[in-house]
Amino acid sequence: MRSVMEVHAMYARDPRGRSLCVIGVRTSWRTVGDGEFFCTECGGDRNYRRRTGRRRFIVLGLPLVPRGWVTPVVECAACHSHFGTEALDHPTTTRFSAMLREAVHTMALAILAAGGTEARPVRQAAVGAVRAAGYADCDEDQLLNLIAALAADTGRLPGARHGDDGALDFGLGDPSTALAIELHEALEPLAPHLAPAGRESILLQGARIAVADGAYCPAERAVLETVGRALSLCPDDTARLLLAASHASP
Repeated sequence: MRSVMEVHAMYARDPRGRSLCVIGVRTSWRTVGDGEFFCTECGGDRNYRRRTGRRRFIVLGLPLVPRGWVTPVVECAACHSHFGTEALDHPTTTRFSAMLREAVHTMALAILAAGGTEARPVRQAAVGAVRAAGYADCDEDQLLNLIAALAADTGRLPGARHGDDGALDFGLGDPSTALAIELHEALEPLAPHLAPAGRESILLQGARIAVADGAYCPAERAVLETVGRALSLCPDDTARLLLAASHASP
């Protein structure tokens, strides 16, 4: 499917007074793909067409000499604005919401696994954070069942064991552990699409879970430091936020 999208030319009038292109360059476009993306002009999720274009030298309205290909574009099907193909790297609103839910859910599980699930305030804080992120039907039993599954699934999280305090020990001092990898996989793709305040807010949510039953234990602090790194927060900012959360805890 081709359509003329732009013409750079000199015009004249024919004997009947109609506009006639004398000489110029015309770009014709061809659609090579489609999908859904976040349109910054519309401010929401829209359908798009991915298009390639070719310029041609025209005389008297007739395309003659090819002038080469132009950079592919993404065209919004609603407002018809053109964007570079990097616009497809921005998640849609639906995708962004799903990424945020998964990030908070993974972080909450990691903190519970590190600090233990015996204290009800910790469980309630974790449920509240996960529900606020979008899992409205989350409850304590669901989180406890997932923690038990993590403990049993040694293939997924090798080396997991129960410590003396009942918490799961994943060897969090080693940044190459599977738990740290899972946190990075859930949080790193989200970080570029969040403002600094948004990234700090996620870390604070995790910190409030950890301090719901008192001071951070070493494993909880290690998880939260991993969260800070995955969110591209500098160590000083992470330390500041953890201190602020501990002072604000009852």
